[in-house]
Amino acid sequence: MNKKKRVVLLSILLVFALVFTACAGGSDNGDDTARKVLRTNNSSEPGSLDPALAQGTHESWVLDHVFEGLMKKDQDGDIIEGMAASYTLADDNVTYTFVLRDDITWSNGEPVTAHDFEYSWKRALDPETAAYYSYQFYYIKGGEAYNTGEGTAEDVGVTAIDDTTLEVVLENPTAFFPELTSFYCYFPISKDVDEANPDWAKSPDTYVSNGPFLLTEWVHNASITIEKNEDYYDADLVNLDAIEFAILDDENTAWQRYEGGEFDFLTPLPQTVVARMMDENNPELVIGTDLATYYYNLNTETQPFNNVKVRQALSMAIDRESIVENVSQGGQLAAEGVVPYGIPDETGEDFRDGVGNLITYDPEGAKTLLEEGLAEEGMTLSDMNDFTLLYNTLEAHAKIAQAIQEMWRTSLGIEVNLENVDFQVKLDREKAGDYDISRAGWIGDYIDPLTFIDMWVTDGPYNDASYSNAQYDEYVQIARNSVDQAERMEAMRNAEELLMEEMPVVPIYFYTQPYAQKSYVTGVYKPVNRYPYFIYADMEVQ
Repeated sequence: MNKKKRVVLLSILLVFALVFTACAGGSDNGDDTARKVLRTNNSSEPGSLDPALAQGTHESWVLDHVFEGLMKKDQDGDIIEGMAASYTLADDNVTYTFVLRDDITWSNGEPVTAHDFEYSWKRALDPETAAYYSYQFYYIKGGEAYNTGEGTAEDVGVTAIDDTTLEVVLENPTAFFPELTSFYCYFPISKDVDEANPDWAKSPDTYVSNGPFLLTEWVHNASITIEKNEDYYDADLVNLDAIEFAILDDENTAWQRYEGGEFDFLTPLPQTVVARMMDENNPELVIGTDLATYYYNLNTETQPFNNVKVRQALSMAIDRESIVENVSQGGQLAAEGVVPYGIPDETGEDFRDGVGNLITYDPEGAKTLLEEGLAEEGMTLSDMNDFTLLYNTLEAHAKIAQAIQEMWRTSLGIEVNLENVDFQVKLDREKAGDYDISRAGWIGDYIDPLTFIDMWVTDGPYNDASYSNAQYDEYVQIARNSVDQAERMEAMRNAEELLMEEMPVVPIYFYTQPYAQKSYVTGVYKPVNRYPYFIYADMEVQ
């Protein structure tokens, strides 16, 4: 080959090398700059990406990035204005006036208006919508009456005064209401879009949102992709070009992909991985705080779980310290009730410290209680072998279920069966009452004990244990309605004590959220009561 031909060939090879090098860090955005695409895993297929119909973290994690409410959380966790430019609270302490920004639009280019907020909130309260979080709107005047069929939409205290002014009247003073509007059930949807196509949330082609990212691809049971919204009013704050959520329900497979460089961020992590990374002081491991409780539901509508002695016995036979030290191994705390640490009471003291530990570990006493309770139901220990503990498919849940199964076998002499299913299937079966015992978890929606306490009111939408106690309901009503913080907190202390005496749910531990992130990923913010935010994240393209 002559010298001239060799030079030409080398030039061609150099061009190809440059092209492939550029592509290695991400897809080309058209100006020779590699895109910042953060890759992670969302462990379950969302049941719905409609803010009114979503019900779990596998949905809210996406929604928190593609929508925005009146208020939002900044990088420090403070509640600041989002879609609202400002708000005021009248002297009556129940009337809020929110003024919207003048530079906010839907992803279809239409302006976001106060009418959209009024429509969205009333839609969530409409009984026909069957919104999972409809009860979170009960703080609004007339909200509960409308949702329960005793009032009308016109009676609900949310009114669009004009395109940019929203007036909200509450039933009672509620100090955390501005924070509540940052929660995903309070996100607005486009009134025009929903009225024209009620199925708008089922496809990226028709999906319309107002947040810092846009839903651009949803391959069911495989992946979700969201892209930066260049028309978002605060787009300069968003550094990532896109986020790719894989949908894998196997933690070990997800971890292998993280180790192999296919993910840049990962949560949850296999328990063995967390323990190893902690031992190694691995800088990629972060133990995030979580305002959350891991617990088991007991179906109180079926025998023998309708018997309080049986329920107490199952709880008393669980060694929670052993579980957090030897099984979960992620810095979790053994549960002392349903309300975790991290919520101040009226004195500024932690609510948990004020109530104290309401959980007892007494395997010998548990055996006696179980036999007494079963006898009252005309049953024996052998009858317990017919029951099943239901959990959703994750290695962590399996190991905890196996550990508790062994504790019950050893201390109580019973053999409970284990069944793992997809997360959405678990949720559906809980709602239908089609279970005996089920794994559950709850992340606080706002920083107040009520976000946990009000779950178990009679006929509450998340009362999957079907617990009902008039005294408990009365305590919750006091906590909801009183303007006296001392009275509210005392009512919630009494409620939690009563709940733990009757034990329709069995708290196991207070969560942490361990996650792994590559060294080139920065700016991830982990709210105490949310999954990690990537809105403020950045990354060096690899």
